[in-house]
Amino acid sequence: MRNFVRRNLMPESTTDKPLINPYLAVLVGVLAVSFSSLFVKLSSAPSIVIATYRLLFSFLILAPFTVTVKRSDLKSMSQKEILMAAASGIFLAMHFFTWFTSLKYTSVASSTVLVTTQPIFVVLGSYLFFKEKITVKAMLGGALALTGSVIVGASDFRVGADALFGDVLALAAAVLVSGYLIIGRRLRSMVSLSAYTFVTYGSASLTLVLISFVSRTPFFPYSLKDWLLFLALAVVCTILGHTSFNWALRYLPASVIAVSVLGEPIGAIIWALVFLAEIPTPRQIFGGAVILIGIYIFTRSSRKPPAREIQSNFHIGLHQ
Repeated sequence: MRNFVRRNLMPESTTDKPLINPYLAVLVGVLAVSFSSLFVKLSSAPSIVIATYRLLFSFLILAPFTVTVKRSDLKSMSQKEILMAAASGIFLAMHFFTWFTSLKYTSVASSTVLVTTQPIFVVLGSYLFFKEKITVKAMLGGALALTGSVIVGASDFRVGADALFGDVLALAAAVLVSGYLIIGRRLRSMVSLSAYTFVTYGSASLTLVLISFVSRTPFFPYSLKDWLLFLALAVVCTILGHTSFNWALRYLPASVIAVSVLGEPIGAIIWALVFLAEIPTPRQIFGGAVILIGIYIFTRSSRKPPAREIQSNFHIGLHQ
């Protein structure tokens, strides 16, 4: 047990010299996940199909390693742990479905900054279900972020009902991913990362396949461009982006990475400006800045879990 904790939960010793600068890995991670909204916008496929193939391809790429090298981790999971991981996957599936759909209705700027409010709902859910305390400063940061959400929503209301509907979907995506994170936070202290990811991604993929089947959404044919975008979402955004953050956790405090992730909406807005000619309005810029400042205050002021818990659980906080 001691070896498992040391191997899976504790950060590496400072004498373990990284081959590359950990801050460079964080930068790569931020850049990788920031492409997510652009790839969704560029695809002509339905949102449910995009979400399905992103998770399905991620699952298929990671599965061979898990079922061969980490098979013992899977076998050690109890029925309760498997059911919890499967439930977490359902929340993740619905998160991607609602978020990708929001990008069909509203701008990248509005959608990405609104979905970034998920830490607020995570802490709120932890307070309601597990009685975890919330500091006054964290509550003020959360209130500031929600105020920014209202500013963004009011700006999009002037654009039209579709844009406002997209904003609502983005907030719904933030709420849904908080369910994924809350369950995962509890579960990751009991199971390994590889086993958790295998069951969660598998459950999420199956959920989206069933929704597509019930809604009679075709799985094919799609253009070569769409298939490349599906694959890019899995390889670039999920595997490269999230793996970079997880690797950097060996050498950097989780708080550094948690704050760095806030750069994702900024990168997404830049890509949308360059490739989609989406120019944020002054109110969107102001509201987005208020949200990011509020989330920064909230993240820095929330009750800090023990160091080992931070290191073992932070990876699941990545939603893009």
